[in-house]
This record gives sequence, structure tokens and C-alpha cells, in this order.
Amino acid sequence: MAMDGYKGFLGLLVSALLVGFLSVIFTLIWVLHYREGLGWDGTTLEFNWHPVLMVTGFVFIQGIAIIVYRLPWTWKCSKLLMKSIHAGLHTVAAILVIIALVSVFDFHNALSIPNMYSLHSWVGLTVVILYILQLLLGVFIFLLPWAPLSLRALVMPVHVYSGLLIFGTVIAAVLTGVTEKLFFALNSSGYGTFPPEGVFTNTLGLLIVVYGALIFWIVTRPQWQRPKEPNSVLLQPNGGTREGAEGLAVNFSNVDTSDSKLNSETTAKKRNLTVDEAGQRSTM
Repeated sequence: MAMDGYKGFLGLLVSALLVGFLSVIFTLIWVLHYREGLGWDGTTLEFNWHPVLMVTGFVFIQGIAIIVYRLPWTWKCSKLLMKSIHAGLHTVAAILVIIALVSVFDFHNALSIPNMYSLHSWVGLTVVILYILQLLLGVFIFLLPWAPLSLRALVMPVHVYSGLLIFGTVIAAVLTGVTEKLFFALNSSGYGTFPPEGVFTNTLGLLIVVYGALIFWIVTRPQWQRPKEPNSVLLQPNGGTREGAEGLAVNFSNVDTSDSKLNSETTAKKRNLTVDEAGQRSTM
């Protein structure tokens, strides 16, 4: 199945994956080279898991989960399979995020540092809660076959909008967290003197912004949407139809076939009945 602007999509996809992967690598270099490494002992080494897991899960993997429906090589796969992959990637990201939260709270508690006092922590915890709620609602409404089609059609625009809002807020939270960490870490050496760590980590922030911009561009192009399922009608609460809603296809081909067969049989019976009546009248 051909995609409009396939070369442009492929170029942006490769660019997004490259920039996202570089963001993860830059984060690892930051904590391993400038911040003394990783550990799980209540010290700064445990805290260092926080940026690594957040950038890997909340930024990189979440971005891939958002655009997975746009990959033209998956358009021949069943919608249920793609829903499972979409939910699976978000679940992996959520697990990494939870571990990242445990690491930072454990570090704060071990050193008697107050929790939840900064803007970064407020925005970060809020977006984590919203992300988990979004994941749970998505599983129960779109993945599991329990919710009626009318409810899916009603929730779908909210699901799409809130997913993009959460992703954008995650990027904002990561940027504020990186800046906050640099202020604390480079307080003695002077952040304003352009130290190598400051320049390197600012570059990491720019990579995250570029990655987010590429993901937003890919997911908002209508010509790169997954095509509608064949022989399907997409339902909306007002009784109309809408193209592009995920998971709301209802196949009426079998119903049409059975109806046509029934109509043919009924017509044939009526025709035979008419012939029989005519024959009886002629004999009378």
C-alpha cells in the first residue's frame, strides 16, 4: 500500500530515530563521564538512574509508541496487533518511569532532601500520573473488547490530544530537570562560565527538543495516517462517519451478503407462488 510522500516520511523517521538514540547516548555519557556513574546505594549514583530512565522511557520509547501506527510496513498487520504493540511500548516506558521515580525519592530520603518542592517535580509527577491513567484507559477502552463502539468514538479524539499533550509536557519536564540538576551540580564551578559539562548537557536538551519536534511533525501529517480498514464503517456518537478513528471499524460485508441471499430467495418464492396460482386458475 503506497504512502503519499514516502521518501519524506522515511527521511523524517530516520532523523527522529537517530536524534532520539543520540539523546539516550548523551544522557549515558553525561552520568557516566561527568556524574560519576550509576549505582543503587542511596547516593548520587542512584539518582543518576533518574535522567537515564526518563530520557530512555518517557522521551525516546514514548515517541516511538506515538508514531508506530504511521509506519507503512505495518499497515498490512491487524489492528489488534498494532494496538498491542502500541500499548506494549507505552507499558515499557511506564515501567522505566516508575523505576526512575523510585530512584529519585530513595535518593532524597537517604540524604534527608525535601521531596516535591520544585516546579520540575510538580510538573513531572503530574505528567507521570496522567500518563499512567492514559495507558490504563487506553487498554480498557481500545485494546480490550469491552467498551462499546460509541464510547470508543467519543474518547478517541481526547485520547489522541491527551497523548500529544503528555508527550510535550514530558519534554518540558525533562528540560527543567536537566537545568535544575546543572544549577546544583555546577554551583561551585560556575554554570555561567560555560563549563564543558554545561555545554554538553545543554546540547542534550536541544537534541530532546528536536526529537520531540520530529515526532510531532510525523504524527500530525494527515497523509501519513494509517489507511481505513476495507469494507468498514467508522461510527461516531452522532450517527455519522469519520475517517481515521482507530479501532472503530465494523464490517458489514457478511450482513450485506446474507441480506442479498435472503432477498433473492424471497423473490424466487414469490415468483413460484404466482406461477402456481396462475396454473390453478387455468384448470378451474
